[in-house]
Amino acid sequence: MSDPSSPNTPITTHLAYLLAQANREINRQLDERLRTEGVPVEQWRILKVLSDGNGRSMGDLADAALLNHPTLTKTIDRMVSDSLVYRISDPNDRRKVLIFCSDRGKALSRRLNSLAASQEAHIVDSYGDKATTQLKRLLENLIESAG
Repeated sequence: MSDPSSPNTPITTHLAYLLAQANREINRQLDERLRTEGVPVEQWRILKVLSDGNGRSMGDLADAALLNHPTLTKTIDRMVSDSLVYRISDPNDRRKVLIFCSDRGKALSRRLNSLAASQEAHIVDSYGDKATTQLKRLLENLIESAG
């Protein structure tokens, strides 16, 4: 393996680059599947997080859905207009707003989860269950150790 600190090492050998490229490709594939429902990947992540029935503050939702605050705010505004989610004041802190998934959003989430599961099944078919499980474990460990 070449030394990533060497100026002659191509960018394609850097772990950060490979992870970004893999993320880009996985999201592209998932976006293709979700497009049948007219929903971008970011909205699926939001609905998936909210589908447990627990309301989330915008800060918690931004972290869980991997979105920056301005993007989340615009997306939530759109989703409220589409009756997929709704806002209520936090009963414990009236300065905060909690976001919940509506019944319509939950129904859409179920359909989207099926599409996301089919994408993951495609990955398992391509690389095998063992390799996919190992990859998930490695990524989880990498995320934990970085945090």
